[in-house]
Amino acid sequence: MGTGIETGKKGEDTAVRFLKKKGFRIVTRNYRCVFGEVDIIAWDGQCLVFVEVKSRRGDEFGAPQLAVGADKQKKLSHVALNYLSENGLRDIDARFDVLAIVMAQNGPLIEHIENAFEVTNQ
Repeated sequence: MGTGIETGKKGEDTAVRFLKKKGFRIVTRNYRCVFGEVDIIAWDGQCLVFVEVKSRRGDEFGAPQLAVGADKQKKLSHVALNYLSENGLRDIDARFDVLAIVMAQNGPLIEHIENAFEVTNQ
């Protein structure tokens, strides 16, 4: 049994491979600022995507994507706005995706939720 950190790292590595296969161009991983962190930032065509990766070893704690609640969405919104401002990208198309990954015995089960939520300040 791996730790939560190992599962998270493995999940992010799996997510990067998955996104690259779908044609995404990875910009950065684990972007951090004063507001928090986002796991992956990538281009999907002309749209910049902020990707939150949630990984589990099983579903005993519920679906991974359920961990991206209102508080997490608010934090990710602040991180994304900071990144866009910092990089002079305020006028581009951007969205939030969630990659829910369950590390099953026979390989990872991946659910890609595009445009999972809108920017929020609530």
